[in-house]
Amino acid sequence: MNKQNIQTLKGFRDFLPEQARNRQYVSDKIRETFEVYGFAPLQTPTLEYASLLLGKYGEEADKLVYTFEDRGERQVGLRYDQTVPTARVLSQYQNELPKYFRRYQIQNVFRADKPQKGRYREFTQCDCDIFGSNSILADAELLATVDAVFKNLGFKNVVIEFNDRELLMNSINPFANEKVDVFSIVQSIDKLDKQSAENIIEELVDKGLTRQNAEAVLSKLDKIVISDNLNKIVQKTLDLGVDQKTLIFNPKLARGLDYYTGLIFEVKIPELSGSSVGGGGRYDNLIEDLSGYKMPAVGIGLGFDRIVEACEELGLIPANNMGTLVMVSFFEDDACQSKALEIAKELRLEKIKTELFPDVDKLGKQFKIAEQKQISFVIVVGENEIKENSFTLKNMQSGEQSLLSVEEIKKRLKSFSPSLS
Repeated sequence: MNKQNIQTLKGFRDFLPEQARNRQYVSDKIRETFEVYGFAPLQTPTLEYASLLLGKYGEEADKLVYTFEDRGERQVGLRYDQTVPTARVLSQYQNELPKYFRRYQIQNVFRADKPQKGRYREFTQCDCDIFGSNSILADAELLATVDAVFKNLGFKNVVIEFNDRELLMNSINPFANEKVDVFSIVQSIDKLDKQSAENIIEELVDKGLTRQNAEAVLSKLDKIVISDNLNKIVQKTLDLGVDQKTLIFNPKLARGLDYYTGLIFEVKIPELSGSSVGGGGRYDNLIEDLSGYKMPAVGIGLGFDRIVEACEELGLIPANNMGTLVMVSFFEDDACQSKALEIAKELRLEKIKTELFPDVDKLGKQFKIAEQKQISFVIVVGENEIKENSFTLKNMQSGEQSLLSVEEIKKRLKSFSPSLS
């Protein structure tokens, strides 16, 4: 028998405990904020009919959709994003869902993409949307929610750059021609935060604009004045508690996707060289285009992996975001084992993360295992400890050992983990 290939598929990842805990911490904080702002959770299946997914993202994107025939001879596909499945949900359950619907969705999506640094075939998408309203209050609520997400995670400096897609399109429309439509110009402009103006001009010329018109496009963007609609959205967002310095009008912000119809924005963290960690905007026609069900919408997609990395880089994940706090070990004796079980039970009732060491082994080896697992404390249960009704609590970081009653141990552990106090 050939030996199995013991490794992950290219483009897929394992997350070992420390990484998984960090991701869970960030996910919990984002979820907490979404729910505080009145958004309801939504989950859709990993598999959809292939016909639902294909033809919705464009010819190039269709090549990245994982499709196959299942055992029922149905053509199915793995979830490529969360927008198309949500469009199906809105249409399928239109008589059950409220007409004004706020949802968030944190699930994995799949792309048959070429694996490279920062690009994977399975990754987490984190979306938040308001459906069914054309009101600028919905736009302001979305911006306030995004700001609150990053504040809740501990970011001190967050910038939300925003623009009006309609304003942008009207400004560059005069320069479009048969070779280069307005959407193609937008896709080039969208690269301005990563490439020089000269590179963008050359790209537009290569596409079919004259150099004069390519230069005029960028010159026109510099002269765009914020619209009344954007001013109103900004004022409502300020009323919701967002700082003025957080909101920055950027007339060159384009967002490459074609379906935006109004407000567009990107979230940036200045400490991370201004790289985008999320973006979104208003898309009033997309749901109808996808499902035939008319439903205006405004939403955002957060770059979950990038946010986790940013939290790690900036030290925003607290030290007490730990796994098991204490391990209970015991000597080879039925009475010691029984007492160890009792102590473990009591600690767990107090929500203290507790591991019961299952085997009888040398104390030194048990301490070594606790150290390897980064468990902060070890409780030792032996005959003498049972007689004295005091048990050794060893701090694995400092090496300090104390003889304490179970109640004193509880207090000590709770003081070490403030979330339990």
